[in-house]
Amino acid sequence: MRAADRERAIVDEAIRFFAERGFEGQTRELAKRMGITHSAIYRHFPSKEALIERVYQEVYLSRWSPDWGPMIRDRSLSLEARLTRFYLDYVERVFEYNWVRIFVFSGMKSFGITSRYLDIVRREIIEPAAAELRHELKLPDAKAHSLSERETELFWGLHGRIFYLAIRKFIYETPIPPDLDAIVRDAVQTFMDGAKTTMPRLLVSG
Repeated sequence: MRAADRERAIVDEAIRFFAERGFEGQTRELAKRMGITHSAIYRHFPSKEALIERVYQEVYLSRWSPDWGPMIRDRSLSLEARLTRFYLDYVERVFEYNWVRIFVFSGMKSFGITSRYLDIVRREIIEPAAAELRHELKLPDAKAHSLSERETELFWGLHGRIFYLAIRKFIYETPIPPDLDAIVRDAVQTFMDGAKTTMPRLLVSG
């Protein structure tokens, strides 16, 4: 097998392996599972951490759409329409067995995948969405009056509500509704109804 093909095979199997076993799974077990020598893995990846970093790039960065940030900032649409469009696409891309389980295992073992990914979510989605809600409600611009933690927590709450569907399916292995599009639309609409009342109050109290 060519070196590039072997590396590809190791990465693909590592994704499945870590999703099933978590990051406590050893590269020696991975090699045995693939029917290759342990040293064959280390010819391509000098350490387990290097292999995990490649998994992060393959599973997380490759699924992050560069369109999502601009989508949230697109004022030709209402914020509710933007959030709905984003979360429909987000669910389509990330509600997948390997993605969700590796994300959760990483958070428990402090490998940094979870925190790094959530930094991207915060920077590209959460904070811009909070700033856009201010704009839509004709409240002080976020550049002139910094966003408060309570404001961004509103949007983390929406994000968590939608992602919890994936937790139920791939971690708890319990049924979730088949029509996720309707659930996403309901979640965003309910959130916006409440946020339009809550956000002005947060600025007054903050």
